[in-house]
Amino acid sequence: MTKPRVHIATDHAGMELSAHLVSHLGALGYDVTDHGPTAYDPLDDYPSFCIRAALAVVADQEAGVEALGIVLGGSGNGEQIAANKVRGVRAALVWNLDTARLAREHNDANVVAVGGRQHSVDEATKLIEAFLDEPFSHDERHVRRIGKIATYESTGEIVD
Repeated sequence: MTKPRVHIATDHAGMELSAHLVSHLGALGYDVTDHGPTAYDPLDDYPSFCIRAALAVVADQEAGVEALGIVLGGSGNGEQIAANKVRGVRAALVWNLDTARLAREHNDANVVAVGGRQHSVDEATKLIEAFLDEPFSHDERHVRRIGKIATYESTGEIVD
């Protein structure tokens, strides 16, 4: 089974975790693209890094390449918000194994957000692995709900 391409981005608060994940996931056979930052700057701004990673996920998916994204920060909240501004992204903030798996199984999330200051490197790695390993269920109710979100995203129409 082919593993998805993984696009990763962070801010200064997630740099240690990001470096670990790039190495760890690469060793597991993932094709990992790091969207930055490349150097520690305690005043950096995460939106540009996270948006670039999210754009790359969508571009790959539109090209028929299986891809997922990872955005990291102190809490993961801002990074999730930034990624979710990209049309076609469903970014989920995860904090335990259930939320990591359900983000994929029920929501077909294509980007995962994790707070680097909220988890040890080991805990965060397990959350990321659970997200990457979990397939979307394709259950009709989940497909329908995601379709309604996509309709709103593209047309502004709320479908009941």
